[in-house]
Amino acid sequence: MQHHIVLKVAAKLLLPFILLFALYVQFHGDFGPGGGFQAGVIFGAGIILYALVFGVDHARAVVAPGVVRAVAALGVLLYTGVGVVSMLLGANFLDYDVLAGHPVAGQHLGILLVELGVGLTVTAVMILLFYAFASEG
Repeated sequence: MQHHIVLKVAAKLLLPFILLFALYVQFHGDFGPGGGFQAGVIFGAGIILYALVFGVDHARAVVAPGVVRAVAALGVLLYTGVGVVSMLLGANFLDYDVLAGHPVAGQHLGILLVELGVGLTVTAVMILLFYAFASEG
C-alpha cells in the first residue's frame, strides 16, 4: 500500500473540506442554491472517496452499515414528522406556517428540518448502495 501514498495524503487533505462544504450547502440551502439533496450527495461522495482510497473495510469501521441504516430511517422520519406535526397543528401536510409563532419563522424552521431529513437520507442511501456494490466484488 506504500505506492498509494500521494493519493492517501491528497484524500486526507481534501476530505475535511469536502465534508465542510457539504455542511455549508446543507445549511445555506434555504437561503440560496443548494439544500438537502445536494448536501447529501456531497457528503456521501466524501465518505465514498474515503472508502475508495483507504479501503471499504476501513470505511465500514468508521461508518458502520448499521449506523448508516439508522441515519437513513432517521432522515425519513424527520421529513415525515415535520409533515405530521403540521397536520396535528391544524394545517396541511408540510404547511410550515404553523410550526412557530410567526409564519415566516415557521417557514424557516420547517424548511431547515425537511432539508436536514433529505440530506441525512440521501447521504445514508448513497453510502449503503456503495457498501452493497463494494461487497459484491
